Amino acid sequence: MSEAPVGVFDSGVGGLSVLGEIERLLPRESLLYVADTGHMPYGEKSPEFIRERCAKVAQFFRGQGAKTLVLACNTATVAAVADLRERYPDWPIVGMEPAVKPAAAATRSGIVGVLATTGTLRSAKFVALLDRFANEVQVITQPCPGLVELIETGDLRSPALRLLLQGYVQPLLDAGCDTLILGCTHYPFLKPLLTEMVPADVVLVDTGAAVARQLQRLLSAGNLLNEGAAKPARFWTSGSVDTFRNVLPKLRNFSDNVHLFTL
Repeated sequence: MSEAPVGVFDSGVGGLSVLGEIERLLPRESLLYVADTGHMPYGEKSPEFIRERCAKVAQFFRGQGAKTLVLACNTATVAAVADLRERYPDWPIVGMEPAVKPAAAATRSGIVGVLATTGTLRSAKFVALLDRFANEVQVITQPCPGLVELIETGDLRSPALRLLLQGYVQPLLDAGCDTLILGCTHYPFLKPLLTEMVPADVVLVDTGAAVARQLQRLLSAGNLLNEGAAKPARFWTSGSVDTFRNVLPKLRNFSDNVHLFTL
């Protein structure tokens, strides 16, 4: 089982930011990635729909022999991680959550901004995070409809993306936020653009590295860390294979030995 792959799942290409962190921390692990681009964005979908999709992808990964599952999507984690852990109690499952705790520790002004999808911000889990970790700070939330779709094109410098992002970020800066939580796995790809928009002392916080460390802990605890060489990553998409193939090199190192399949 230690040589079995790790399954990583997102509604689209956003989870590639988490995949990159896993590759850096655990270079020996073989990785499988599913982008459910045929049904994205999840942020505007019902919890019932998201749970159904997550169950199908989890079953697919089980069929591929994955030794663990990483839900590299905040919205999917909110909707489905509890159900998946109940369904597969013997399967290590790592979820995502907005980085409220580290952001609350990092802020100097006491005002934290959150960029996230509508689905994440309206969830009970997010409210619970605020109650647990943000009692001493003011948290200002900003839903960001449309961002995921633009990031999915792979053009991270488009005028449309810059304009939309500026409209979401500026009110948070005007309110005094000195720390911004990137509450969707797509948003770390916006860091280069964000650094041009925000003052140098504004801290950008995401949870990709923390997820990789949690995966490492779970694999180590179960004696599942791979000691051999990693196999090339494999990718599936429920959307257009050609579109995914074109976007992939813009967001990660890509070589011909990475395979694409239609889910």
